[in-house]
Amino acid sequence: MKNKVGYPARYKSKTSTNNNMDVTKKAGFRLIGLKLNKKTTNKGGQSAVDCGNLWQKFVKERAAERIPGKLSDDLYAVYFDYEGDYTQPFSYFIGSRVKSDAETPPEMQSLLIPEDHYVAVIARGKMPDCISNSWKDIWSSEIKRAYRYDFEVYDERSKDWNNAEVEIFVSSND
Repeated sequence: MKNKVGYPARYKSKTSTNNNMDVTKKAGFRLIGLKLNKKTTNKGGQSAVDCGNLWQKFVKERAAERIPGKLSDDLYAVYFDYEGDYTQPFSYFIGSRVKSDAETPPEMQSLLIPEDHYVAVIARGKMPDCISNSWKDIWSSEIKRAYRYDFEVYDERSKDWNNAEVEIFVSSND
């Protein structure tokens, strides 16, 4: 059973003030990967182009294989450094979770995700449409967004692009 924004029933809570969505605290962690060289925006579909180009570069350059000290093969796509709400410019990063002492290769960047509170959303369906549709639902939802660090986790469940499942963690002020 899912509510309007694609939250599985396990994320519902009778005590949550955020439209019956559980807010969970996640410990901070470190990523190494590639950062978009400029901020992007959702206006005119620009972020779809920019973020898509960064994904192509990440795959073409086999970046995941070159990340030292990885804790898993999961990939993280992070939206951060927002200049306002989702209609304003933001930064974008793709990488893997690494040990805290992993050395960052010169051609890559490191990103620290601080401890924070998140609402988890599950995007399901055909890629990449399920991701963009889930974000559109998030934008129109009643989530009390913090606009700090939001991220998607691409793990084994996202390998089948015709039937993918991706967790999206949205930073929350709840």
